[in-house]
Amino acid sequence: MKKYLAILLTLVSVFAFVGCAGRQADIALVTDVGTVTDKSFNQGAWEGVVQFAEELDISHRYYQPRDQTTDEYVRSIESAIKNGAEIVVCPGYFFENAIWLVQNDYPEVKFIILDGAPHNVKDFDTFETVDGSAANFDQSDNVLSIFYAEEQVGFLAAYAAVIDGMTDLGFMGGKAVPAVVRYGYGYIQGADYAAKELEITVDLRYTYLGTFGPSASVQSKAATWYTEGTEVIFAAAGGAGGSVFKAAEQEEGKSIGVDVDQKDESTTVIISAMKMLQKSVYDALTDWHANEFPAGEVLMYDASNDGVGLSDTYDRMTTFNATMYDTLFNAIADGTIVVDNESEEDILVFAEDYDNVNLTFED
Repeated sequence: MKKYLAILLTLVSVFAFVGCAGRQADIALVTDVGTVTDKSFNQGAWEGVVQFAEELDISHRYYQPRDQTTDEYVRSIESAIKNGAEIVVCPGYFFENAIWLVQNDYPEVKFIILDGAPHNVKDFDTFETVDGSAANFDQSDNVLSIFYAEEQVGFLAAYAAVIDGMTDLGFMGGKAVPAVVRYGYGYIQGADYAAKELEITVDLRYTYLGTFGPSASVQSKAATWYTEGTEVIFAAAGGAGGSVFKAAEQEEGKSIGVDVDQKDESTTVIISAMKMLQKSVYDALTDWHANEFPAGEVLMYDASNDGVGLSDTYDRMTTFNATMYDTLFNAIADGTIVVDNESEEDILVFAEDYDNVNLTFED
């Protein structure tokens, strides 16, 4: 009897595993670097999926690639499609090559890519491509690309810090990719704008870390900045931001969160520069469900459509407040203040246009 019971339990376990592994889902999300609980880009996008899917009782599931490679992204996307996904959400520019490779193979499937657009170029220095053909930037009519005005919210974050009395700022970007560069360029402009209002000069240290992952070296670098006088660091660096938070806690410094509200990640986070990831994914899925999916289009989420903004709590600020924020935000939204996002110059050359910022760039 015990033998038969053991066999039965084994079979139940096997069927349960297979059922979980092959569970059908209409909506899928494939994670970028990190997980759906990373308190950053993946989580913000996943929360948009969950909000929409639970409201309409639609099946949904996420897939986490084993490695950060195009081949693994493609494998995960194809697994989602095999398991019934009618629409796949891909958060991050790392998916640009993967979406380009699959978009025409699955014309019946819709794809949403955040912070990116399909292409086959894997190295922009050499223009080497993933398939050996000429560079191609075609976006099929089953793909929606969503971008965000990072420069606007970077501007807001720096402005808030300077108005709050900080004159020694830091910016640590993960890598010099377009979204991170836009955050940084906006940060310089916001610091300059506030400094002009106060008739002061601010110092700003700026670097690209070369990684989006947490590490002891990132924490050590941030700690050095704090001990040398930097008061607040804006870490537009994904998981590496956690290492900056640890350094801030260690050295009693301040930090600025990125992409989502990271206040709960560290007591040092005074404010967060947010992309409304949840809103943008929710909006796109709503259009898809209504058969109004803007496939083949490129959408921009900025201040004019509430697509970016600072987190809405100010209890860790001493001077900057909601009224100040609303005034500045509305001026950006209606075009009274224009934040530059188009410069392709070297960061030091770019900063020469902003007289009230003394920029130090570190390799």
